[in-house]
Amino acid sequence: MSDTLNPSEVPFTAVATAGTIPAGQGRVFEVSGRLVAVFFDGETYSAIDDLCPHMGASLGSGPMKDGIVTCPWHAWNFRLCDGTWCDNPQLKVDVFEVRVVDATIEVRVPPAKPVELPTARPSTP
Repeated sequence: MSDTLNPSEVPFTAVATAGTIPAGQGRVFEVSGRLVAVFFDGETYSAIDDLCPHMGASLGSGPMKDGIVTCPWHAWNFRLCDGTWCDNPQLKVDVFEVRVVDATIEVRVPPAKPVELPTARPSTP
């Protein structure tokens, strides 16, 4: 049996009421053990992983314009449509499905992958 869920099996989670995120801004929510930044461009909601891969800054607190969010610490730019870093498309942050149901913003976020730490070996005298 696989530990990985099919994306369609991951449930949507309600995070906010439509209209509570101002156009051009983002808000951060904890969903499935992850920090998720939800943005509103005036028409559409988008959701990405909140943590910038450079130094861990909150992307949800960065400015958003024309579908691009800028990291508030070092100005790395990420496209909301696919999570791609604008300077190097090989680097991406996760993007999550968003929907609005009865004025509730919902995101589909798979659980965080467990971090595997190296096994400590006992020291020999």
